[in-house]
Amino acid sequence: MVDVVAHRGFSGRFPENTAVAFNKALALDVEMIELDVHLAKDGSLIVIHDATVDRTSDGTGRVDALTLDEIKEMDAGTWFDPAFKGERFLVLGEALDLIGDRVRLNVHVKAYDETRMAVVTQTIDEIGSRDLIETSFIASDEQSIVVAKQLLPELAVCNLTTQPKDTYIARSLSYGCEILQPGNAQVEEAFVSEAHTYGLEVNPFYADMESEMRRLIGAGVDGILTNHPDLLQTVRQ
Repeated sequence: MVDVVAHRGFSGRFPENTAVAFNKALALDVEMIELDVHLAKDGSLIVIHDATVDRTSDGTGRVDALTLDEIKEMDAGTWFDPAFKGERFLVLGEALDLIGDRVRLNVHVKAYDETRMAVVTQTIDEIGSRDLIETSFIASDEQSIVVAKQLLPELAVCNLTTQPKDTYIARSLSYGCEILQPGNAQVEEAFVSEAHTYGLEVNPFYADMESEMRRLIGAGVDGILTNHPDLLQTVRQ
């Protein structure tokens, strides 16, 4: 049965990457939760997808130009719906403590050349300090997963550098990947079959429509990232 991967938590109905989105995904008993991590100015690991806070809060500015104290003052819920006023950004440790080992964790590390070593190292340290290595994996660009494997060879990694498509599987294997997260448009039965030949897990990003969920399930994928995990649970039944 295909795994339900709650993209940024239950982000279709709740503000993404927040405690309420993660708690609602957990309440659905999804198999996996995906979240994103950026490094702040003071070295804190902030759970946020974008490089800036503009879209998902009442604040402005780049995450790497803001301190944790500044970010924690921002409202991360009202942008989605006034009902979520007062929701705050989480640091990675808070998200890990909330989710724990109840589901598998897909930790998307947002890395840049000048901060790659710091953000990858600190993310691994946070996961390892909570004994979550066996139930977590890091997803990132090729340079970052190479760093992750060098730091902790037993950590599972997922290659998000999906292009060029023709070499995606071979490149991922060469970096020691166990998981692929291709764009849903590039996923067909032949691609999944080839990946499975090498023991690779295939979790495409993404599907929010029933028709696309059914197509991907028919192609034999292992999991699907979705903003609507409740719908995917219904479809897979």
